[in-house]
Amino acid sequence: MVVLVTGASGQLGQSLQHIAPDYSDCEFVFASSQDLDITNQERVNSFFKSNKIDFCINAAAYTAVDKAETEFEKAEAINVLGSKNLAVACKNNSVKLIHISTDFVFDGTSNKPYLETDITNPLGIYGQTKLDGEKAISENLKEHFIIRTSWVYSQFANNFMKTMLRLASERDSLSIVSDQIGSPTNAVDLANAIMQIILKSKIENPKSQIEYGIYNFSNEGTASWFDFAQEIFRVNNVTIDLKPIPTEAFPTPAKRPKYSVLNKSKIKTAFGIEIKDWKESLLQTL
Repeated sequence: MVVLVTGASGQLGQSLQHIAPDYSDCEFVFASSQDLDITNQERVNSFFKSNKIDFCINAAAYTAVDKAETEFEKAEAINVLGSKNLAVACKNNSVKLIHISTDFVFDGTSNKPYLETDITNPLGIYGQTKLDGEKAISENLKEHFIIRTSWVYSQFANNFMKTMLRLASERDSLSIVSDQIGSPTNAVDLANAIMQIILKSKIENPKSQIEYGIYNFSNEGTASWFDFAQEIFRVNNVTIDLKPIPTEAFPTPAKRPKYSVLNKSKIKTAFGIEIKDWKESLLQTL
């Protein structure tokens, strides 16, 4: 079974490369943006025709939340057009698509974990383009899994965890937002969850009825960004003056959802996926 991974140089792409040896039944094709420009329809079509592919994991995305406010066309090209191009190519070549989306499709006004069926209302360009990408996929391809996730970090690429450790080596004190609540997600855990979906839908139950559509995945438990930073420093025995601040004290070009915890009941029931608590996963990563 051949699995194509787009966005191979990003956090999730590198995490999938990290765990690939554990899935010997799969042959992986890792493609960075240099190898496969998903915004170019002709190149996407040619790539799919030239390679026998069973599953495509779309880990390619424009994720610069604040820059997206002024780089709308670039965000739209990657998150919307790129997603559509992959969906069309998957349909034409009988490939199943696993696409990664975000908690930013919600506005954060809920007081309970978001279900896949809850009303979406993005606060900014990034969230809107990710939502439009979801729609482009669902309109062009039945055989798809869209996985919404949140607060992704890992030992790879740039992320909050690595930024905190870098800043702690440069400063004596830090002020971190404490009134945005979500669930940190280890990209390696997300990568393993994706592979479990592939194996259960292709190998273990080849004739079973697969429920395509949207699924939520993040690590268990909730935290504020302040809580997340505090745990990173505790595990690393870093002594630093850490101050909690409200969102209003740290204005950004793009608004963030105040609450973006995701309900994972659907993915756990459908695929038997066991999810680690975010603190346990962070400890293993560090």
